[in-house]
Amino acid sequence: MLRQLRRAALVVALTLIAPLAAEARPALVAVAANYAGAVAAIAEAFTRDTGHAVQITTGATGKLYAQITQGAPFHVLLAADTATPARIEAEGLGVPGTRFTYAIGHLTLYSADPARIGADPVSALLAPDVRHIAIANPDLAPYGVAAREAMQAMGVWDAVRGKIVMGQNIGQTFSMVETGAAQLGFVATSALAGPGAGATGSRHDIPQALFTPVTQDAILLVAGADNAAARAFLEYLRTDTAVALARAYGYGTD
Repeated sequence: MLRQLRRAALVVALTLIAPLAAEARPALVAVAANYAGAVAAIAEAFTRDTGHAVQITTGATGKLYAQITQGAPFHVLLAADTATPARIEAEGLGVPGTRFTYAIGHLTLYSADPARIGADPVSALLAPDVRHIAIANPDLAPYGVAAREAMQAMGVWDAVRGKIVMGQNIGQTFSMVETGAAQLGFVATSALAGPGAGATGSRHDIPQALFTPVTQDAILLVAGADNAAARAFLEYLRTDTAVALARAYGYGTD
């Protein structure tokens, strides 16, 4: 009888522990490189407010998509576009009905040289001493597509395309400009905003009319369907706290 009671008590204990263990699993979140600063701040607030843990991996949206299709165990994707989450859902890798827009990105022409960019961005781009203009790779990063569209709209693409150098993601592109490897570059406005942003060069914020809006969608991945932290994190992105942090880092949210 005593042995049976002990066995029953153990079963009850394991039954209680199992859900707690599942809830304690961290959310593995794949994030477009442009959102790295904002998501770090949001993840910190999320953990403080909910007790859930988050592990962040950043990279170009195209590369993150490739990793997901190859079995990377991410629970959530925060993409730099809308097409990738839609494709993931269509391919059965995302949970239907969980896609939503979490941020709208903005584009800035930036130089580490405080005197290089004045009121006319076209003159800055066509300056004869400009050897390299950095953009994110349009095949991997939506900000690269936006940069190309902006230069086409300004009528300078054909003149400068021989000077274009590409980063694998928008974070790498910013580094190329910040270090002087490229005299100019099209970067996410968020790289120049938010707490701790130390960029002191010159800039011109690109009008939205010159490029397709960088609308960024999130989706819960099938691997995270049963992960409480992953679902809670997606919900948290809609809270006033997360929205305020996104705006502080230079993003629109509607």
